Amino acid sequence: MSFDFATVPNRVPWPPIIYLTSGLLAVLLAHISTWSCWLAHRGGHLVSLMGVAVMLIGVISDVAAMLAMRRHRANILPHRAATALVTTWPFSWSRNPIYFGNLLLLIGAGFAFNNIWFFPAALCSYGLVTILAIKREEAHLAYKFGSLWMSYAQSTPRWINLSF
Repeated sequence: MSFDFATVPNRVPWPPIIYLTSGLLAVLLAHISTWSCWLAHRGGHLVSLMGVAVMLIGVISDVAAMLAMRRHRANILPHRAATALVTTWPFSWSRNPIYFGNLLLLIGAGFAFNNIWFFPAALCSYGLVTILAIKREEAHLAYKFGSLWMSYAQSTPRWINLSF
């Protein structure tokens, strides 16, 4: 039996698995290696505070997206069929504000905890989530919402819009 994007975007909820595994690998690699983030040595507490601020922005992005999805009664689980197309804030500046928020959590953790391994973990997560989840979700949304999805996708970037 072939996989049908019209029914569900994925069989496995890849994004939470990818982000969690990446974070755990970063922590593990920090414990078994002697590499650290040189910025923390140069900037000390300021760099750690910057990392916490980036992590906080990530949490805000996640929570805002979840609340918007709840208001629109949209399914939040990445391996279940879409029930609504949410285009209001924060989805107006990113088609994937939850994934973007999780990416910020990994980047911020690198600075906050002086752990250089969070940076390649974030980069790998970005690529894997794009390939294993986002592209499949986009195919599902295109099938389910047609021209409404196409219009939204053309006007809103996949990850983030920096033109405020």
